[in-house]
Amino acid sequence: MVRKFVSELIGTCLLVVFGCGTAVIVSNYLTKLGAPSSYAYLYFGLLIALAFGLVLMALAYTIGKVSGAHVNPAVSVAALIDGRISLFECVYYVVAQLLGGLVGAFVLTWIFGSRNNLGANGFGKLSVFGEAFSTHWVALALVVEIILTFTFVLVVLSATKKDSNTNGLVVGLALTLVHIFGIPFTGTSVNPARSIGPALLTQGDALSQLWVFIVGPLVGGILAALFYRYVIAYEKREVVYEVVEEEVVVEEPAPRRAPAKKVTTKKTTRKVKKDE
Repeated sequence: MVRKFVSELIGTCLLVVFGCGTAVIVSNYLTKLGAPSSYAYLYFGLLIALAFGLVLMALAYTIGKVSGAHVNPAVSVAALIDGRISLFECVYYVVAQLLGGLVGAFVLTWIFGSRNNLGANGFGKLSVFGEAFSTHWVALALVVEIILTFTFVLVVLSATKKDSNTNGLVVGLALTLVHIFGIPFTGTSVNPARSIGPALLTQGDALSQLWVFIVGPLVGGILAALFYRYVIAYEKREVVYEVVEEEVVVEEPAPRRAPAKKVTTKKTTRKVKKDE
């Protein structure tokens, strides 16, 4: 368990460093541009999305062999609901992820020499669209995070059901996809551990909006786990029986005057529950 704890802590730390760190670099560069064009926003948004997707893919092929590379409380809770890990393991994972996210935020503070911009999630005036885009930003941000996390976690559960060399690629691309859509709205969290560390150090609006990036991803992850368990994988859990033939040797008592016993063999059938 110690190896899993350390793997999740280091993995989440690296996710924050590379993902949020790229967001900080992009933000600083856009600030220097003054009034960047919409093409610049598109280009840099893709860079951020790819940074998160590529680092998760790298983690899947490294620490994935030890802990599964959850690096996300929403994924761990979903794995718990699907019966892949125990409650103790889930708590163990989440604690490691939260600590890893915080360590990653401290590393970024040291690298950039400031806590003002650590790639924290935000909506309204903190989003690319700006506060004027919507009059119900809280509800919009919450729904967007639920949908994004639902999609991402559903892909994770489906792709990692069986070991495959393409699992890491699929999961990394899924994270890239949800970032491409979600960055203009909330910066895309889908991961409470990724959001908590930067928000705690940045403070201000990022901290006051943090609850959305905890509740949204957790709700989305739970819904994805329930959908996967009772819709996608339901048929696989149905009890299947097969008929097995067995030979049973029956010894019949010999007649009084006969020196030997008569032996007969009977075939019987019974139903045996097959493993999933």
